[in-house]
Amino acid sequence: MPELPVKQVIPRLLSALEQHRRVVLSAPPGSGKTTQVPLELLSAPWLEGQSILILEPRRLAARSAARYMASCLGESPGERVGYSIRLERKVSHATRIEVITEGILTQRLQSDPELPGIGLVIFDEFHERNLHSDLALALCLDAQQGLREDLRLLVMSATLDQQRVCEFLQDAPLVEAEGRQYPISLHYLGWEPDRKRIVEQVIAAVSQAWSGESGDLLVFLPGVAEIRGVERGLSSRWQGTQDSPLICPLYGDLPAAEQERAIQPDPGGRRRIVLTTSIAETSLTIEGVQCVVDSGWSRQPRFIPGLGVTRLETVPVSRAAADQRAGRAGRLGPGACYRLPGEARHTRLVAHHPAEILQADLAPLALQLCAWGLPDPTGLRWLDPPPQAAYNQAMDLLQLLGAIDPAHRLTPMGREMTRLPVHPRLAHLLLRAPADAHVQACDLAALLSERDILLRQAGDGPGCDLGLRLRLLANWREQGKTEGLNKAACRQVDLLSRDWVRRLRSRSEFAEPDVLSIGAMLALAFPDRIAQRTGHARYRLTSGRAVRLAENDPLANDHYLVIPHLEAGQTESWARLAASLGESELRSLPDLQIEAAQWTRWDDQAQRVVSYREECLGALILSRTPMPKAAPEAVRAALLQGIRSMGLDALPWNPKVRQWQNRVCWLGRQKIEADWPDLSNEWLEQHLDDWLGPWLEGVHNRDQLQRLNLMGILQARLDWNQTQHLEQLAPSHLQVPSGSRVPLSYEPDTPPVLAVRLQEMFGLAQTPRICRGRVAVMLHLLSPAQRPIQITQDLAGFWDRTYSEVKKELKGRYPKHYWPDDPLQAEATHRAKPRKA
Repeated sequence: MPELPVKQVIPRLLSALEQHRRVVLSAPPGSGKTTQVPLELLSAPWLEGQSILILEPRRLAARSAARYMASCLGESPGERVGYSIRLERKVSHATRIEVITEGILTQRLQSDPELPGIGLVIFDEFHERNLHSDLALALCLDAQQGLREDLRLLVMSATLDQQRVCEFLQDAPLVEAEGRQYPISLHYLGWEPDRKRIVEQVIAAVSQAWSGESGDLLVFLPGVAEIRGVERGLSSRWQGTQDSPLICPLYGDLPAAEQERAIQPDPGGRRRIVLTTSIAETSLTIEGVQCVVDSGWSRQPRFIPGLGVTRLETVPVSRAAADQRAGRAGRLGPGACYRLPGEARHTRLVAHHPAEILQADLAPLALQLCAWGLPDPTGLRWLDPPPQAAYNQAMDLLQLLGAIDPAHRLTPMGREMTRLPVHPRLAHLLLRAPADAHVQACDLAALLSERDILLRQAGDGPGCDLGLRLRLLANWREQGKTEGLNKAACRQVDLLSRDWVRRLRSRSEFAEPDVLSIGAMLALAFPDRIAQRTGHARYRLTSGRAVRLAENDPLANDHYLVIPHLEAGQTESWARLAASLGESELRSLPDLQIEAAQWTRWDDQAQRVVSYREECLGALILSRTPMPKAAPEAVRAALLQGIRSMGLDALPWNPKVRQWQNRVCWLGRQKIEADWPDLSNEWLEQHLDDWLGPWLEGVHNRDQLQRLNLMGILQARLDWNQTQHLEQLAPSHLQVPSGSRVPLSYEPDTPPVLAVRLQEMFGLAQTPRICRGRVAVMLHLLSPAQRPIQITQDLAGFWDRTYSEVKKELKGRYPKHYWPDDPLQAEATHRAKPRKA
């Protein structure tokens, strides 16, 4: 084995593991921790007769690490060193070191929590904090405490808050190794980050680095789409040139041969440009790399509990990830790193991305915890506990799928679901699919698990139809047709589907007996993603969320769809994969909670009470039938709601009713007598049920409301004594000296107004008073043209100080009218002049 820095701490690590059951190893990239530590620990006395499990976050790293360790022993994978990853396993009875991905460890713990034959579990690259590693560590700690006190756990990381992890592992000792990092020159290109220009900017940066540096280039991009875009651009740039580089994509779903081509130097000696995702940040050593080009972006999944969907977001990398990327250039010698953003922007990056458990779909974790017998996550120890809202939603989904009962106990269906290494939704689909449709169900689940097999063209894309993809997959298998298809994605879907077919051969206990369409099978897994058309290319999910399809999508006018893949937007989502579902199929699906209800509501548009029967699936209305007669109580409640929405003005008010209301309200404010009812608009709105409800029998619409005797309804709020006192204390009219009965106008907080022509008040010395003489009315003295010439509560003062001036003006304007010099001695009249005797 090569002499790597981590070897210097092996004695301390052996000693720590001999004395402690939990140990933390901190070692920077390139120190050899992934491949040298397991080999060095293999001969430890406390491990005699037992094996080591190494958990790697990624399949590519697991396979690569196992092959390298096996080569150090002069062996092939599957002898003393083996590996187990999805769809691939190379182990034997001789295997002592097995490199696996975390999901496989979870399955083994569920099968036998004691992990027989395992003496040490190593969590490599734990700083990546993916969901499976957090879950696997929590389960291992629980098994260690209750079943396997001799089981040892080693947590290894390059960039991690070591002190926090040591405390979490109950004061586990920390062993720190030095790294072997060659000098790296950093070049900040200072380009403004732009998600839409990632491909363009990276091509320019690669061109600059290629001419300025030697050796192979490792280029970090957020995802496969960007890798393919940069690959096309670079191929076009060097097309036809003699010194063109070898361009090698590298990501998890590539075939093993293409991954190996990217990891190993070119046998012909050509310089290479390796285009990769964050998969190459850690664990992998890519021979020949002397320069890194870092786009500064990564793709992170974020689960949105309110929508129940996971959205892949392209976000700036963390500082820790950027340092990891740069470090790849200095593992084999001095190197360089070209960073697209400027240095100032780099310093503002977040230190670490949040752990996946804080922003992931927790349904797989919740199912595993129920299988473990601890549906409440607080029963385990977590470095970061699962968020309660997301966990509650996960438990609701499991109950909807029939995996757990209301007491959160695992059902027989749930037990079978835990044995399939897929999301609970897809496990439910695979187990419930009809026996003669298992292959199709496996294809469908694989299509939903992997990248789209259809290549996206410029424009609107290939549409959402999963049925089309199933047919194209079948043509690819039978005839080798590849036009418009992603061949690598087809191969991966095919491998995954065949593996599930093999697993499901003997499992038909829960299979549906009837033939089901693609949409119906999808509805078994995604009952909450059934959607109803609301317009062309527009749909509503059972949750009420709006979803759109492309305008020219072939499914855009189907009445019902199942939409398993959504891209969440701010106000609505976009459908990415979907299948049609017939209404008769929808109604016949088992377990769907179609609810029948009777509704009586106010229809704002028709301005009437409507009654109907509905069949609903969540927010979707499957059918609506008018009811000729509804319960009187329901009609009254709907009518009152309608009045609230229209406002009190919808009632048959007139000036007489309003004045009566104002008189009562005004009198109530005077506090002359107690217990005057509050009849203000505010009170009436808040207590519609009390004062109006009993009078609404037989009323169904706004027109019928206009026939109500509103004055009689309001007067019923007063008793007999109050009715009598109202006229005495707050009269509706006052008789003035001319003999006329003039109405009083009331407002709640001001004196009542008596608007009367000046000539009708001749002979009256004092202002009229009401309310047993306590309140002087406010006089609006009017001209013959009914315009106010004086507003006063002091009639005597007006006669004494103001009348003579007013008389001059009025006499000039209205010469035919009577304007006496002494108004107190004059005869009042409602005419121009008094009648002659």
